[in-house]
Amino acid sequence: MPQTLHEQFMEYIAAFEEAEWVTAFDLLVQGGMELPSPEALDDTQLTTKLWEVIRGLAMLRMFLACTNHLSDRELYDKLWHDVLREEGPLFPANSDTVCHIDLIGSGSEEDEELYLRYYANEKTRNEWGGNDMPARQAPPFDRDRHLPSAHQAEWHHSGQPS
Repeated sequence: MPQTLHEQFMEYIAAFEEAEWVTAFDLLVQGGMELPSPEALDDTQLTTKLWEVIRGLAMLRMFLACTNHLSDRELYDKLWHDVLREEGPLFPANSDTVCHIDLIGSGSEEDEELYLRYYANEKTRNEWGGNDMPARQAPPFDRDRHLPSAHQAEWHHSGQPS
């Protein structure tokens, strides 16, 4: 490993170890966002609030993935009750710091089944093999292609593709 890359890596490790741990929920609220419970919102309000949260997370350089299997209500509920409440290190916002939040990334059997059913391409499904392969289905919702991404954020920030 080149010395400069090793030094950058060690600086990152030190920053991680020294970072204050916070929740995305607290950061969004501190930024002025109201986060009512899912039960307090009708469907129209909830969809509007969900996209406000998605944009707020992107401003914090936190990007969602694999959400097409969830309705707006299911996603907001999962974000509000679980994902936004998980503590993580607070790093300075810059183009080197990105957090990807994979809604099926836990490694659980349920998440693996969702991945194989809705997200894995045929090559991956064939490589996975097994007799318990779920039938491939189109996800019931079409949200992921509209989600902000780290690449889009960098292009928007710099005015040119990165």
